[in-house]
Amino acid sequence: MSRERRLVEAFVQLADSLVEEYDPVDVVQELLDRAVDLLPVDTAAVLLAGEAGELKVLASTSEATRWLELLQIQAQDGPCVQSYRDSEQVIVEDLEEARDRWPAFAKQALLEGFRSVYALPLRLRADRVGALNLFSTGEGHMTEDDLLVGQALADIASIAILQARLLAGHKTVNGQLQSALQSRVVIEQAKGILAAHGDLDPETAFDALRGYARNTRGRLPDLARAVVDRTIDVSKILDRRP
Repeated sequence: MSRERRLVEAFVQLADSLVEEYDPVDVVQELLDRAVDLLPVDTAAVLLAGEAGELKVLASTSEATRWLELLQIQAQDGPCVQSYRDSEQVIVEDLEEARDRWPAFAKQALLEGFRSVYALPLRLRADRVGALNLFSTGEGHMTEDDLLVGQALADIASIAILQARLLAGHKTVNGQLQSALQSRVVIEQAKGILAAHGDLDPETAFDALRGYARNTRGRLPDLARAVVDRTIDVSKILDRRP
């Protein structure tokens, strides 16, 4: 299937997801999967701004990416943090050249095998929501067309988050964002429980959790809460993992 066809299908599916009672965490996670499929990158993550403008990791496609995002948050610096602050794209095609600019981030990213990073702002007019961050281990670089696709996906994420706030009747963006961040905390707890029960690494545990939610047409945050509250037998999830 051509990338153009996959791109159309991705946007149609994401648009269909923006219906009443959708969960922004689910939409953003699906968006990240699509980004990795459609673009010449290996992994992706989204940073989301909380009530006081503090950044937290909302979703990621790998543990390595998640830790790199947390490293930037702790240091309050890095391409992804800068993209959010400036509301602009931050393109780093050679991480070796970023050692002086972001020493801790560049060092760890290179150790993880990444060679480039593309940080794209999540924004809608004056509203800054966060940043979509794309990491690549390859020698190739994203083209202008790739960046257009990436920014379009980032814009959909912004709309999904802001629209969820409107559907919920919130008067400010922050209330909905805080709810989404709290959902992520529960997902991380559920991931840890599955990892412990199944003797899995965190990434495999998350794949099992997400796969079960999709196969049963359930919401990821609801399933995560059921795992944490022990209202679902975790063996059911582990038995159905890929």
